[in-house]
Amino acid sequence: MNSPTIERRIPKQTNDMPYHIYDAEANVLSGKLQRPIQQEIEPQSPLHLQDRRGGHFTRVTEDFSLEGFISYKRGETRVSGSLGVKTPGWVTLSTSILEGLNVFDVITADRVVSQVSTRHTYENGSENAHVPDVTFLGTHFKNLALNGIAVKPILDLSICSKRPSGEKPGQKPDDKPRANVADVPYVTDLAFLTAARKQVETILKCDALPVTVREEYDSRLTTIEALSSPAKVGEPCSEAKHVTCSLVESIQIKDINDTKIPGLHVIGNLLIIPDFGTVALAEIEVGVELDDNPESRRSTDTRYSQLNNYFRTTMLKMQLGCIGHGTVSAGSTKSNGLTRP
Repeated sequence: MNSPTIERRIPKQTNDMPYHIYDAEANVLSGKLQRPIQQEIEPQSPLHLQDRRGGHFTRVTEDFSLEGFISYKRGETRVSGSLGVKTPGWVTLSTSILEGLNVFDVITADRVVSQVSTRHTYENGSENAHVPDVTFLGTHFKNLALNGIAVKPILDLSICSKRPSGEKPGQKPDDKPRANVADVPYVTDLAFLTAARKQVETILKCDALPVTVREEYDSRLTTIEALSSPAKVGEPCSEAKHVTCSLVESIQIKDINDTKIPGLHVIGNLLIIPDFGTVALAEIEVGVELDDNPESRRSTDTRYSQLNNYFRTTMLKMQLGCIGHGTVSAGSTKSNGLTRP
């Protein structure tokens, strides 16, 4: 006798049955250049999937150039939503691929891939489907270089590898876990907050941080500290919040002492480059946001939060100064999805 298919294990939708809205975004490049020219960089190869049907969509652009200052040879985005095969549930995938990137002939890369996938499982009803499992597998840099010198980011894809446990500060290893942690988001998970805090505190130790960058990281630390309070950690969120950290564990630059770039600082996931700006590698924004999708309003069930989890990855986030001025983001993806009721 044939085993039941995934479609049969997830009941057909009725007004009272669980359903899922896939939500994925991707683009390869965006930003705003203010000097030497003033030019808005509209998102390149943008895609946005947001519906119950899912499916697979791709977009490709080639030979993009902004007056020669910022260019790439090929950009590709992919978004998809589908039913799981091994585990009942819904899988959302977002991918951004950038080839032949060149920013002012200072930052170059043969290939930059940003990929994030979420899986909302359907087990014992829908109570485990609201906070997803997430993976960044596939995310990588190939031949990233600074002024022609090889830069090798060491990535740690495990920062969100475990779903929130509901662990409380001071909880003993033999204490029983809370009975219901289905709605505990990553932004109040003790393990995730601890890892994010360590990254931010390491960067704040650098005396060479530009003022605006230091202010940004001070703000990030304040957010983490507030979410780490005993009253909030391990609990559902009642309002939109996000924490920004990175998939980068460290950055290796061959013969860094011989690079002849005066004042170069490398700390955490940051490259602080005098006369160019600050480059943040493989940043991830993990958060919960308001569910404003009209499709989800069809359910009148108020048992679940109107906040949904999301994961946004940006492979290069550049704040430019001196030889060029502006902001540039490359390799952006976002994945979440909504399960109702």
